[in-house]
Amino acid sequence: MKKTWERFKKIAKPHKKTIIFVSIMSILINILELSKPYLVKVLIDDFLSLGIVEKTFISITTIGIIYFAIVIISNILDFITRMKTNVMGEEILFSIRNKIYKYTQDANISFHDKTPAGKLFVRITNDVEDISALFKEVITTFFRDIISIIGIILVMIYFSFKLSLLTFILLPFVIITSVGLTYILNKIYDASKVVRTNINTFLAESIYGAKLIKIFNIQKEKQDECEKLTSEFIRVRIPSSIYEGLFPGLMTLFENLAITIIVVSSINHFWGITIPVGSIYIFVSYIKSLFEPITRIIDNIEVVQEAIVSINKIYDILDEKQYLEDFDSGKELNEVKGKLEFKNVWFAYNENNWVLKNISFTINPGETIALVGKTGSGKTTITNLVNRFYDVQKGEILLDGVNIKEINKRDLRRHIGTILQDPFIFARSIKDNIKLNRKISDKEIENALKLSSASKFVNSLPQGINTISKERGSSFSAGQKQLLAFARIFAHNPDIFILDEATANIDTHTEELIQKSIDKLSAEKTAIFIAHRLSTIVNVDKIIVLDNGEIIEEGSHKELLNKKGYYSKLYNSYYESLG
Repeated sequence: MKKTWERFKKIAKPHKKTIIFVSIMSILINILELSKPYLVKVLIDDFLSLGIVEKTFISITTIGIIYFAIVIISNILDFITRMKTNVMGEEILFSIRNKIYKYTQDANISFHDKTPAGKLFVRITNDVEDISALFKEVITTFFRDIISIIGIILVMIYFSFKLSLLTFILLPFVIITSVGLTYILNKIYDASKVVRTNINTFLAESIYGAKLIKIFNIQKEKQDECEKLTSEFIRVRIPSSIYEGLFPGLMTLFENLAITIIVVSSINHFWGITIPVGSIYIFVSYIKSLFEPITRIIDNIEVVQEAIVSINKIYDILDEKQYLEDFDSGKELNEVKGKLEFKNVWFAYNENNWVLKNISFTINPGETIALVGKTGSGKTTITNLVNRFYDVQKGEILLDGVNIKEINKRDLRRHIGTILQDPFIFARSIKDNIKLNRKISDKEIENALKLSSASKFVNSLPQGINTISKERGSSFSAGQKQLLAFARIFAHNPDIFILDEATANIDTHTEELIQKSIDKLSAEKTAIFIAHRLSTIVNVDKIIVLDNGEIIEEGSHKELLNKKGYYSKLYNSYYESLG
């Protein structure tokens, strides 16, 4: 609970002035609201019961004007208070959502490996909105309700101590009922929050994987899973509906019992109680006003509980600093020649389960190499290490003689261009997908499209480079997406190219065109290929053959064929499979 309180204070601190302002406004509003029944009491006892219209300088009309003025002023203050809290809630939503989004962008690949995208989506959307609701809906009323309860009790004691004591006999029952229901509801809300997160994660993943679900024809299985999760949520939520419905009824019962005590005690002069009609009215009014904030506080328990859970879930992520990448420190790269060296590199994703074992090789500036090997041999891991998505446990990787651990990560990646087998396309225009918010001219984009052989298909689109892609590039074929990925890399013009099986989904003719473009650029740039199509790597300067995380062969295409070793068998098997 202490940790939650500290996290709450961290959120509230920038809005301290607004919270103080709201608190002061709440006090003023309550003073005005408490004075309204008093004015009616004065009207009844000092005017109507005596059959007079005016007394000294005050008349019924004066009281009416004052009452009306209180209503207007109270409503204006209430409007200002709600407006301020609504703005505060939106600012908090903006701030936390940006923080957690920034965290997801600054977090390393290890964090994304272990955290489902659907769960992050829930944190950024639902959980942030839960916290915003706490400040927009609860903070507005909480101070007012607490002050109102205290104020009503004090005023009632002032008018009749004995009658107040008789009325407060019910307060222990109200408190016990409230605390008991609150405890039960908190348990229910904790359980329902977990189930709700599971549902939202499931829905997000089902939407992302809609195509895969159709491919494997598992719509019914997914529907059954959805119904199971929804049924679980309903099962958890039904008790809360019962208790939430029970509470207002109990509060109404206590309220009516209190009014009965007031009326019966006053009429029968119980315990020597003798008060005028106006005072009876004021007690009845205050009793109604007393139970209203108590009911509202209980009604807000769910909002508070969900916000508490959401605060903890979000800060459980934000407080994990070990996953954040350092983009500020490190050497800046003014000029990159492109010499890459792996020196006795050992790497494991999980402790000592080594994926790479004592890897050593050198790529000279402008040299093109290919990494070959069966799935799981470590090819993609090498490219991940070059980008510093992970750091090696043993050995070192050098770029132009400098250990890449000493280089600023942002600057390092700016000089490396990577094309994946399944490139990501944003639901934006082709132009935006190539620029990626960088300052790249239309002329440079046009040249990049030509180099990637994407000009023909882009120009055939209705809006050309301004054509908006559907989500995840679903409006384009796999080959077209790869052409756009090549155009993106050419437009950004990095010093080192990494092509991770990037021509796998492109037809042979287009691949030949792209290969010519790559040959032009790689004459001056360092390039690393990972390819299933061995025909695409016959002209590279060097081929490195990997098996089980170790280099087993190294040399040119001809040299490796002449060795008649692992690569030769792999190459011959590849062509036999084509025949």
